[in-house]
Amino acid sequence: MSMVDEPLYPIAVLIDELKNDDVQLRLNSIRRLSTIARALGEERTRKELIPFLSDNNDDDDEVLLAMAEELGVFIPYVGGVEHAHVLLPPLETHCTVEETCVRDKAVESLCRIGSQMRESDLVDYFIPLVKRLAAGEWFTARVSACGLFQIAYPSAPDMLKLELRSVYNQLCQDDMPMVRRSAATNLGKFAATVEPAHLKSDVMPMFEALTQDDQDSVRLLAVEGCAALGKLLEPQDCVAHILPVIVNFSQDKSWRVRYMVANQLYELCEAVGPEPTRTDLVPAYVRLLRDNEAEVRIAAAGKVSKFCRILSPELAIQHILPCVKELSSDSSQHVRSALASVIMGMASILGKEATTEQLLPIFLSLLKDEFPDVRLNIISKLDQVNQVIGIDLLSQSLLPAIVELAEDRHWRVRLAIIEYIPLLASQLGVGFFDDKLGALCMQWLQDKVYSIRDAAANNLKRLAEEFGPEWAMQLIVPQVLEMMTNPHYLYRMTILHAISLLAPVLGSEITCSHLLPVITNASKDRYLFPAFTCDLSSAQLDLMTDPRSYVDRVPNIKFNVAKVLQSLVPIVDSSVVEKTIRPCLVELNEDPDVDVRFFANQALQSIEHVMMSS
Repeated sequence: MSMVDEPLYPIAVLIDELKNDDVQLRLNSIRRLSTIARALGEERTRKELIPFLSDNNDDDDEVLLAMAEELGVFIPYVGGVEHAHVLLPPLETHCTVEETCVRDKAVESLCRIGSQMRESDLVDYFIPLVKRLAAGEWFTARVSACGLFQIAYPSAPDMLKLELRSVYNQLCQDDMPMVRRSAATNLGKFAATVEPAHLKSDVMPMFEALTQDDQDSVRLLAVEGCAALGKLLEPQDCVAHILPVIVNFSQDKSWRVRYMVANQLYELCEAVGPEPTRTDLVPAYVRLLRDNEAEVRIAAAGKVSKFCRILSPELAIQHILPCVKELSSDSSQHVRSALASVIMGMASILGKEATTEQLLPIFLSLLKDEFPDVRLNIISKLDQVNQVIGIDLLSQSLLPAIVELAEDRHWRVRLAIIEYIPLLASQLGVGFFDDKLGALCMQWLQDKVYSIRDAAANNLKRLAEEFGPEWAMQLIVPQVLEMMTNPHYLYRMTILHAISLLAPVLGSEITCSHLLPVITNASKDRYLFPAFTCDLSSAQLDLMTDPRSYVDRVPNIKFNVAKVLQSLVPIVDSSVVEKTIRPCLVELNEDPDVDVRFFANQALQSIEHVMMSS
């Protein structure tokens, strides 16, 4: 191929691949558009590549989606912002396809390009594109047009602005519900670009039309417009125009609209201000908390703490707390779960006295709920209550329930309790912890669920950090080491993991004197099962304890010993490494099991590396 023909080669390959029957080839070609554009140069990209893409009628949505995404960042390849308008035609085509994700990506790319275009180019190219889409025969074009007004409007001359407002008004009254939904979704963004003088005269009538739409799918999207428009209007206008709509929506015949109000309530309250919230929205919120539909009650219950922050404690106790008591025994477990996830936040709002008298009984009720997620949500937020009522009252009222949940049949509940233990321990103090919770922490090391045993080992480390090495040496270490005689190898592995976590906290001296001997003995893993040995003669016992005759060695224990020994190398002195750790690893390196040899060799290499670097 001659030098003259070489630049033609990339576009020829692209054209061939884009016409290929294999979707993956076409997709790969689209993802290489930027590479091909660089090879062609800016001018040929504008004159050949972009027109080719505009005429490309690929029917695969994945290819179209990739193309719409690529074109959104293509301005540098066509010569900069002064030529950005050449990218509009292919994206305009994508705005009319049936697949929603392709249209959404095309609108997103058009907005990105439009935000960088020169004002004159927006008027000459972008605004005509928006008008063509808005007048499109097929609804997909009109749906896409709604998302582009926010870019087109600010740069338009006054006459064009008037026309654009009129066009958007027509879209809000379109025959197709899909178009009206898109108009409702984008109304807040469009309104943010409209001048305040035209906000009340032009935008509010559009909004009011959408709020009275016969399709609930349109009305529920208009709920979001309440919050967006409320922030743009003056407070008195907001109360006059937005507040009545919110109150009506809270009593809408469609539960989906009421659900959206409950979900957006805090944002709506911010829009209308504190005083209208207290007088008009509190009764509306109470209705939502007592709604017939469980989905509405779930959304409303999840906003309890946020909503109460807007109110005075007196109003919250008078109006909201009775509803909270009802929801705590709701027939739907999902309502109770939503309430449990936020109710603890009410403690700081209501204060110590009201929390003690009113909320604590609800907490205790939810802690004993039959549904595990409810109990879990309460446990995870206990610290919020502690900050308000203090540890003494918390320990008297909630601690018995916590201890009961520590043995809950659902392992996730037990896990949540374990994760809360260090915080509880720091607040209870050493004496109270040893008396009430110490035994539980050791019990979890022998749980049937691995995640619990792993969390229990990490819990011991955090407790040792909290109370100090001396406390750990007196209360944790003896019990942990005693568990190394457990008949089940999985529990012995947990203890090895716990030792590896405790060693850095306890320090070199305790590690060498107490932990290391147990670890080296575990490398031989010659455990005798008490159930089988109690009836054996002394001769039989001697035979079984002889290393040469003992065959029941668990490789999992031994290669975990190698891992633990490797983790101890930075903690202990080099003399201990040479006298105790290295010989043990050398012995393990000759083990029949390949995994044991692998980890032992890995640990030996680690020792060599540490020694060389030191």
